[in-house]
Amino acid sequence: MTDSTRFEFYYGDHLIPFERVTRRSVSNRILIKVHPDCRVIVSSPEDANNDAVLSAVKKRGRWIYEQLRDFHKQREFNTPRQYISGESHYYLGKQYLLKVIEEPEQVQGVKLLRGRLEISVRAKSTDKVKALLTDWYKARAKETFAKRLEAMLEQALWVDNRPPLRILTMQTQWGSCSPNGRITLNPHLVKAPRECIDYVILHELCHIAEHNHSERFYRLMSQVMPKWKKTKERLDGMATLITSES
Repeated sequence: MTDSTRFEFYYGDHLIPFERVTRRSVSNRILIKVHPDCRVIVSSPEDANNDAVLSAVKKRGRWIYEQLRDFHKQREFNTPRQYISGESHYYLGKQYLLKVIEEPEQVQGVKLLRGRLEISVRAKSTDKVKALLTDWYKARAKETFAKRLEAMLEQALWVDNRPPLRILTMQTQWGSCSPNGRITLNPHLVKAPRECIDYVILHELCHIAEHNHSERFYRLMSQVMPKWKKTKERLDGMATLITSES
C-alpha cells in the first residue's frame, strides 16, 4: 500500500466517511472493510480513478451502513470492565464467569475451573486482576496458537518450513505475515472460537504464497477453507466484544 485519501458518501441521510488506500496489485478488485472501531477502509488498485472507487462504495452502501450500525450498537453496550466477581469473559468462544479470591498468603494467578475463571490475589485491585488476566490470556494464546499452527500446516502444503510465530496485541488486526514469513497473531484472538483462530492462521499462511489480497490469494484460501467467509463474518461480529475485555 502506497497512499491514502479520505472521502465520504451519503447513504440515505447518513454521511459515511471512508479512507481510500491504494495498492500495487495484479488484481483490479476494490476491497471494502469496516473495522470494529468504525473505520471504513477501501483498498483499490493504483490505476482505479476516484469515481470508480466511489461507485463501488455506493453499491455496497447498505452493507457498509449495516456493519457500522452493528459495531456502534456493540460499543454502546460495552460497559467498562471492573474486573470483579460475576463479570463474564470469553475464552475459545465460550463465556466464563470471573471469580476474584483474596488470599493474602497464596500465590497470585489465574485458573480455569468448572466454568469459572478464578483469580487469586493477595489484595483486591482492579489493576492487579486485569494484569493477571491479561498475562493468562497471552500464555494461553502462545500455547493455543502454536498447536493450531501445527494443525493448519498440514493443509498448507505450499509452506516448506514452520514459520516463526509472534504474539502481539494489535488494535485493528487479528494477524499479519511479514515479507520473510513471520506470522504475528493478536492474543485477543484466543477468546474466539477455534475455527476463527484456524481461519486467521490459514489467512496468514496463504500470505506466504500470495503476499497481496489477489484473486490467487482468495482461490487458495477457498481451497483450504471453503467456508472461510462465514467464519470471518462470525469473528468480525464478535470483534468489539472480545477486544475490549482486557
